[in-house]
Amino acid sequence: MSESSAAATGEDHDNGPAETLPILYQDDFLVVVNKPSGLLVHRSPIDRHETRFALQIVRNQIGQRVYPVHRLDKPTSGALVFALSSDIARKLGEQMMAHQVDKTYVAVVRGFAPEAGVIDHALVEEPDSRLKGSQQKTEPQSALSHYRCLATAELDACIERYPQSRFSLVEVKPKTGRRHQIRRHLKHINHPIIGDAKHGRGRYNRYFKEHLESHRLLLAATSICFNHPVSGERVTVKAPLEASMQQIMLRLGWVYWVDAF
Repeated sequence: MSESSAAATGEDHDNGPAETLPILYQDDFLVVVNKPSGLLVHRSPIDRHETRFALQIVRNQIGQRVYPVHRLDKPTSGALVFALSSDIARKLGEQMMAHQVDKTYVAVVRGFAPEAGVIDHALVEEPDSRLKGSQQKTEPQSALSHYRCLATAELDACIERYPQSRFSLVEVKPKTGRRHQIRRHLKHINHPIIGDAKHGRGRYNRYFKEHLESHRLLLAATSICFNHPVSGERVTVKAPLEASMQQIMLRLGWVYWVDAF
């Protein structure tokens, strides 16, 4: 069987049926998938040992080349857009740069978050020591995020110094696209995301891993809204939460919000 035939039938030469991702939206110009936590968007020197990438999975799944329009961090799940041509990718990229694309995320964070607010906090680009030539840039870049608290919960667990521990379900709409913006902004207001190894709180991360069987960053891209690059029509695509995040929300008593996104 040829490689193109294998892609068309969804079979892998060595491992049987090929891996696929849930398709949330597809037409002749673009495709939006629901990326799981733990999957890289494309090959990167940051994770040289990885062999699974969303770009390759989607390419094989639909049987044609795809072009990434934006990225989600490896531990973040949710709506991910690919263009089906370089021209469409360029047009969607221009919308991103012009702040015409609206993204919505939800996160489980430490503490009782304020009812709503705006985080206007400039961020210095984070260098990555694993990337050759990566250097610290000292000039802060403007970064803006809007957020609101959807629900709160309290557990009878002494994770730090109090007999109970508090948590919030927060919706975040980033208005700029800085690296790790949501994670860094929520840390800035003292409500770090659970499961964030770099910007979170270690004791909380360990508690969720050991007692709640949560082994991921509790951050998901639940919707993306953009102007269709051909028709101009406003398109909104929603991404259901992964089961791994749903089960944590159920444990925290947020039953209503499990199916609300």
